[in-house]
Amino acid sequence: MFNTIEYTVTAIVCLISAVVIQRIFSKEKLRGADVKAIQGIMWFGLAIFVWGLGALVNLIMVVALQWSPTNKVLIYFGVLISLANSLCIMLSLPSIEHPKKPGIIVRLVERFSAREFVSLFCGVLGMITFVFIAASYGNPEISNNFIWLIDIPISILVAISLLYELNKAFVGRQMKFMYLPTFALFVLIVIAVSHRMIPQDRVLQFIDQEFWRTLGSITAISFKFLFILLFSILLYSWKFLSEKEQQQSLTQNLEVQKAKLVRDNEQLKLANESHLDTIKRLKNDLETIKATSKIELSERQKEVLGYLAHFGNHKSYTEIAQEMHISTDGLQTHIHQIKKMLNISGAGGKEQLIAFAKANSFLKYTSLKDNT
Repeated sequence: MFNTIEYTVTAIVCLISAVVIQRIFSKEKLRGADVKAIQGIMWFGLAIFVWGLGALVNLIMVVALQWSPTNKVLIYFGVLISLANSLCIMLSLPSIEHPKKPGIIVRLVERFSAREFVSLFCGVLGMITFVFIAASYGNPEISNNFIWLIDIPISILVAISLLYELNKAFVGRQMKFMYLPTFALFVLIVIAVSHRMIPQDRVLQFIDQEFWRTLGSITAISFKFLFILLFSILLYSWKFLSEKEQQQSLTQNLEVQKAKLVRDNEQLKLANESHLDTIKRLKNDLETIKATSKIELSERQKEVLGYLAHFGNHKSYTEIAQEMHISTDGLQTHIHQIKKMLNISGAGGKEQLIAFAKANSFLKYTSLKDNT
């Protein structure tokens, strides 16, 4: 009776859950989500589907065909279903994202493609299973517990890896309250494995047979339901976290763009201030030129500037005075008056006078204009 209830409930819940999860995977894929990021959803759905398929086959065999639950063919089939489930769970583990270093199983899975890992898993476990089947089939002295030894190490290893990855993922999502149900899942898996591993004839020496069967059925159903529940919670936390990360990413991009605009604005202000300074300086120069253009110089002063334009770069004031046939003091007096009128001072006064004279073509006021 308990076996029938276990198979019926497991088949209904697991097959319906698998269909729902695969629909979620298909919708996310059509929505354009990263295939690698949602690959775990597919393998999670397949793991549940394998459970449901196994329960459905057992239900048909035990209830419809009246096979014994301890029939070795059913035990072989149960082992294969359990191994297939462990394979799907291992392939789903890399999709459980968390900031910590992944466990050894995840690192092992990530070293291969999905197809390579499935081939490796089936090759190694297939050979071991063949040896167990060949040794136990038709041999009444070998119990069913011996056959389950193929699956027990894999199941325990997967349970430990699942516990590690789930806890790290829930911590990363600030969901530490999920520690307890995750640990409860691990305990239920260990109990289910122990139920298969311990010979029933020895257990019945200490525990009532009905209680042992009830414990096995309840444990098998409970850890499957808890597994579905935890992965469903994690699945929706993935979705919510993904949406939150997208919003945070958009906010960060906007902040980066804002900072860039602020920097560009500051650079434009600096450039504008620089241009304003340049314009102001040019304006002042223009005003100076305009002011100097209004200055009325005497003919003698124009002549001085003309000689200065011609000889200033390579002759001294004394030599220029000689060229003009005037005294040095007289020349310097004219120079002083011109500097005062043009508002020129400092050590570079002579050069400024030469530049001013050349710019205004004062050479024409000299007697040298016919020789140039």
